[in-house]
Amino acid sequence: VQFVESGGGAVQPGESLRLSCAASGFTFRNSDMSWVRQAPGKGPEWVSGIRARGDVSYYLDSVKGRFTISRDNSNNILYLQMDSLKPEDTALYFCTTGAKSATYSRNFKGQGTQVTVSS
Repeated sequence: VQFVESGGGAVQPGESLRLSCAASGFTFRNSDMSWVRQAPGKGPEWVSGIRARGDVSYYLDSVKGRFTISRDNSNNILYLQMDSLKPEDTALYFCTTGAKSATYSRNFKGQGTQVTVSS
């Protein structure tokens, strides 16, 4: 299993970013997936998850209405569209298997992508 996250960067509050996660080494289309973030000095925080077929998605309350998770099962890619970014969204973002806070895999297989929101 391998994930390659990309799309992070340094932006100002209110701006947008789109994260991508290229997955390989397993049957992506059969796997629920999540985005998880980790801020400096803090533990991992589940952000959003999506079922294997892409028909059901879940969000952390603080990102509802601002973030949108999606997936391309033909190309094994997971996305996270992040709008109206806030400084508290600053973190290293990882993709992982599992769709919910209680079920995502804590064994991160990628290097993550850094998101920094600051004025």
